[in-house]
Amino acid sequence: MPQQVPPLVQTDWLAEHLGAKDVVVVDATYHLPNAGRDARAEHAQAHLPGAVFLDIDAIRDEANPLPHMVPAPSGFAAAMRALGIANGDHVVAYDAHGLMSAARAWWLLRLFGHDRVSILDGGLPKWRAEGRALEAGVVSRPASGFAASFRPALLRTKAQMLANLSRGAEAVVDARSAGRFEGTAPEPRAGLRGGHVPGSRNLPFDRLVDPKAKTVLPPEEIGRAFAAAGIDPAGRVACSCGSGVTACVLAFGLFLLGNRDVAVYDGSWSEWGAAADTPVATGPAP
Repeated sequence: MPQQVPPLVQTDWLAEHLGAKDVVVVDATYHLPNAGRDARAEHAQAHLPGAVFLDIDAIRDEANPLPHMVPAPSGFAAAMRALGIANGDHVVAYDAHGLMSAARAWWLLRLFGHDRVSILDGGLPKWRAEGRALEAGVVSRPASGFAASFRPALLRTKAQMLANLSRGAEAVVDARSAGRFEGTAPEPRAGLRGGHVPGSRNLPFDRLVDPKAKTVLPPEEIGRAFAAAGIDPAGRVACSCGSGVTACVLAFGLFLLGNRDVAVYDGSWSEWGAAADTPVATGPAP
């Protein structure tokens, strides 16, 4: 059985292991649609040495009009093989924000059975701040063998979220800003109602990150943040956000606290806020 890896690795560790045969670094940077930034172009300008670009928008169910919805296991496996990621590799994901979208890569790999995945603490901002080497261009790794093993327990659909409204089997926590959650701030995608899934709680994803260092907060602070939002860190939880990206930050935070089975609502507000059969609540969480 492959050796377990820590969910979070430090820049010192990665600097020592760059180039190791079984370590694959992936740049999983993603920008919100209204940010006016091109993550792939930024990667080509500067990335960690040897890093490949894991395009969240491209690894998706192409038949689904919603943004970057989870692909079939065969599609995910094909994407990993093209990136040169094998089942035995230790994948280290980072992004240009510190944590915002690297957690989506971490969750996707776990969703499809790959547990040897870590997030680089502080991501590109910390790496840059320490004056570490960067390179330009596009890295191409030899195609690999990768077999996906789907874990449906880590994924939630709209139907499951609707059923949970009456059953209350698990808490729902939303990673969007308070304004978007309450319906007082506009959504970055057109055509969506404002507000949140009734009964859900709000914990903006950036509250799990040090605002200056961009590093993940200590576990005790993460635990306090979830408790303050009304979420039991050890309970059954489904995480939501705008389109299933920053929800993974909350899932990662709970994973650091020992909760390994947290689910992500993949459609998130892009689906719920546009659908005709979904109730919407506004204002602060109850």
